Amino acid sequence: MAEVAIGVIGGSGLYKMEALKDVEEVVVNTPFGQPSDAIIVGTLENTRVAFLARHGRNHHLLPSELPFRANIYAMKSLGVRYLISASAVGSLKEQVKPLDMVVPDQFIDRTKNRVSTFFGEGIVAHIAFGDPVCPHLAKILADAVDTLNLAEVTLHRGGTYVCMEGPAFSTKAESYLYRSWGADIIGMTNLPEAKLAREAEIAYATLALVTDYDCWHPDHDSVTVEMVIANLQRNAMNAQKVIQAAVRQLQSHPPVSEAHSALKYAILTPLDKVVPATKEKLHLLLQKYL
Repeated sequence: MAEVAIGVIGGSGLYKMEALKDVEEVVVNTPFGQPSDAIIVGTLENTRVAFLARHGRNHHLLPSELPFRANIYAMKSLGVRYLISASAVGSLKEQVKPLDMVVPDQFIDRTKNRVSTFFGEGIVAHIAFGDPVCPHLAKILADAVDTLNLAEVTLHRGGTYVCMEGPAFSTKAESYLYRSWGADIIGMTNLPEAKLAREAEIAYATLALVTDYDCWHPDHDSVTVEMVIANLQRNAMNAQKVIQAAVRQLQSHPPVSEAHSALKYAILTPLDKVVPATKEKLHLLLQKYL
């Protein structure tokens, strides 16, 4: 199969891409186990795109159960260089309303039980992560939102995403704390993805889809499951339009990203000293430096 340069990971509510044509399911085996589901490869805007349902098509995986390493490794093995993550989030600010879209540029890590690196077992690497998303890919995503003029959507360029462990939502004390930090949105999945994508030298950006206000908001107690599901469905329809517009731009003008050479100065262990089993396990990531 020809390499697929653009990948999409769909979060809660976005389990498939309706516009994908000439679809094939690709089962990828990785040294880190099976991805969340088969990867769907199809044609969108005359270019091949790989789509993965983050929680599985039947939403059977908790955030803490997600095989993050397998998911990113599988995308890398298909040739993905640009990865768009669509993710449901709660809002920590009054002006960030349900159905709005945020393209965050920063993350705060509040996870506890996630493996967020491919390295270890005899090889040490420390990636630069001060700017955790690719600014070029983030701009393409935000510009795509702008060009569509979606009636119910306000776009927020930039912002801080708090990545919590879950699966329970925040306490009010935690929600107030995150607001005091100036954070904008809260979710449970994107930071391990962003770290692993950087290690895999894949440009990564998040399209955050606001479903509701976090529990700090006085109206939060009136939010029902039905309301959230309705917002998830509307967000998913809007997200597919944005992703399609972004793919069109990526296909015609793929940017050079610093992420594409993230490991160049990050690996501290001399590669000729790495144990063969580990070198083989990480060959996909290390091959251009061997």
